[in-house]
Amino acid sequence: MPKIRRAFPSLPRPYRHPVSPDYRAERLPFGFRIANGDAEPYVWSRRQATMIPLMARAFLFVLDSFGIGGAADAERYGDAGADTFGHIALACAEGRADREGLRKGPLAVPNMVSLGLAGAAETATGFRFGNGGTAPIAAAFHGAAQEVSSGKDTPSGHWEIAGLPVRFDWGYFPQTVPAFPAELTEAMISEGKVPGILGDCHAGGIEIIERFGEEHIRTGKPICYTSVDSVLQIAAHETHFGLERLYEFCKTVRRLADPLNIGRVIARPFVGETVATFERTYNRRDYAVPPPEPTLLDRLTGRGSKVIAVGKIGDIFAHRGISEVRKAAGNMAMFDKALGAMDDADDGDLVFANFVDFDTEFGHRRDVAGYAAALEAFDRRLPEALAKLRQGDLLILTADHGNDPTWRGTDHTRERIPVIGTGPGLAGGDIGLRPTFADIGDTVAEHLGLAPGRHGTSFNKAIGGHARTA
Repeated sequence: MPKIRRAFPSLPRPYRHPVSPDYRAERLPFGFRIANGDAEPYVWSRRQATMIPLMARAFLFVLDSFGIGGAADAERYGDAGADTFGHIALACAEGRADREGLRKGPLAVPNMVSLGLAGAAETATGFRFGNGGTAPIAAAFHGAAQEVSSGKDTPSGHWEIAGLPVRFDWGYFPQTVPAFPAELTEAMISEGKVPGILGDCHAGGIEIIERFGEEHIRTGKPICYTSVDSVLQIAAHETHFGLERLYEFCKTVRRLADPLNIGRVIARPFVGETVATFERTYNRRDYAVPPPEPTLLDRLTGRGSKVIAVGKIGDIFAHRGISEVRKAAGNMAMFDKALGAMDDADDGDLVFANFVDFDTEFGHRRDVAGYAAALEAFDRRLPEALAKLRQGDLLILTADHGNDPTWRGTDHTRERIPVIGTGPGLAGGDIGLRPTFADIGDTVAEHLGLAPGRHGTSFNKAIGGHARTA
């Protein structure tokens, strides 16, 4: 068999994308074949003439708020002992998460256990989950990751997963009434062209609508509130105030909140005519600060790969590094969108999906039974995603923070996150405790043929993956 040559002086110069100068690997023309006649497309490295098959896709599924406890710095956030997964499992085992017509008995998530969820929990806290005899599949890998970002909010968690920890401090509003600076409130009213605002305090999203919803309809004043996260949330009625008007008002407030370094301005539309019938809709929209430097998403789209964002991923990254956005109402409809994105993903592409109901519908509402039922429903759908994996694919299930439904208050909890997954042909195994969520992003980067990032360490080789950069 002829040897593969180590230098290719006649090859065209690699393409350099103007917005991604850090990218180091480019796909050669499909018709190019090396000396051994292999019929696959290959990746060309600028640093070394190494030819490696590219046939790879990646799928990142974020179960929003599905923490697994054990954060080393939880005490700093008042969350020492919080454990979303562990406390839900314990409540189910003790019959405290039984609800007529919804669910009953021990938590049943055998498919996530087969991907290593029990091992991830034991790594994070030492908690041993009774798995009903389900053993991890051979190609599964499991571990946990510690957050290094300064907050326990959604953008911080997702940005860190995408390889960019948040090392700065977000701006926060004080636990006072009013919560917003007078000059901000005055600017919101004058530039947003509203007769005033309601709320101006820390509050939960359901409770604040119940308190002020009828007055909002009567006066036309939007309901503005915050939480321990770096957010300014604005609730308004979809018809009485107007959905598009709410979005435009949020854009104005986003600009006004920039000097305060507020992470997100969130539109929270609702419907109903009285306190008994008010209901938030799925037309939420997040207006986030863009990441301060390129993320995994920027690097992928910069080299010509697709990043298909399912759920609120596009909003979280201020729609930077996103090729397509696919949204739906509810976790199960979102799962359908994720499956469709998996079908449409090509070699070198990433599907990045967020399943938000765990957080918004059950974590913040401290609904243990609802959270458990949602986990079980997600788990029942998981085999559909596994069936779509092909040789060279990588599927990772993880979270962005915790939201322990047994915990005090209604806010996120500082926790470690699970890092579990599989891919056809992988060796799998225990990846241990990762020191940063950014290890996830670096692993996906290596899997898809990108050079290492600045903030994480890939565990690709530890699970039997193939290095795809020189």
